[in-house]
Amino acid sequence: MSQQKVNFKNSYNTNITMSAIINFPEGFSKNQKYPAIVVGHPAGGVKEQTAGIYAKKMSLKGFVTLAFDASYQGDSEGTPRCQENPNFRVADVRAAVDYLTTLPYIDDNKIVGIGICASGGYFVAATKQDHRIKALATVSGVDIGEMYHKGWNGQGGTVNLLETLTSANNQRTAEANGATPVYLNWVGERNEAWGKEATDGYDYYRTPRAQHPNATGEYLLTDLPALIAFHAFDRIDTLLTQPLLVVVGSNALSKWNSDFLYENAASKTKELFIVDGANHFDLYDISVYVDQAIDKISSFFETVLKNN
Repeated sequence: MSQQKVNFKNSYNTNITMSAIINFPEGFSKNQKYPAIVVGHPAGGVKEQTAGIYAKKMSLKGFVTLAFDASYQGDSEGTPRCQENPNFRVADVRAAVDYLTTLPYIDDNKIVGIGICASGGYFVAATKQDHRIKALATVSGVDIGEMYHKGWNGQGGTVNLLETLTSANNQRTAEANGATPVYLNWVGERNEAWGKEATDGYDYYRTPRAQHPNATGEYLLTDLPALIAFHAFDRIDTLLTQPLLVVVGSNALSKWNSDFLYENAASKTKELFIVDGANHFDLYDISVYVDQAIDKISSFFETVLKNN
């Protein structure tokens, strides 16, 4: 038994059942206690994509791993579909930890997390308030709320925030009065002029490279107020004390997020691991880069959990 599909309740709305895949290490026995890793997917992604890659590879390193679909997304329940509400996403992480604590073969004192892209920020927000998460690794991690203010490359936002808030809240009023939800998409048309990182994002989500029928890339216009107001890295200088590994590509335009996280986290044990030559999306599924990240994450977790 190398994998098992499981379900558990969302902790923000217990009427919603979340879907996940557990990966078991080689030689797994229910009579033993194992360290466990919760793995989160990027905004617009699902558990079968990069989260599943990291979860599977980390199980080969001896961990039980749980890759889950965010509530309202993928195979998880919740309507309207494809909501990207930061409050829900942070609660999802904690619900996954809740579930792991119910499994007799999990060592509750050795539960850690891996957050990728937007879930890197969501995992930071969850970890600073939930110290059952004993250590955290982020991969191409971003504070999605801060990116609305500073832009993808940190050089300045391109969205008029107040106009956007007005538009989104007008839509909320319309929907309260029976209007159909309006969806936006994380990935626009492929445009070479935007550079390789942008086209790699398109290729990952919209071509056979990694596209999945459950990953439509959509989110709701009415999600925007919560996203714009969200600040994943708030108070990390006092509350984020667990061991922290920040993994980022040297060519990632989003690297400023990782630099800020590493520099400001209160964690006494923290490392910034730069994967030379990789951009943001290379660390999703390009083996030559992903395998470097996996080896580093595995050794980091093994070291920090040794005395737990």
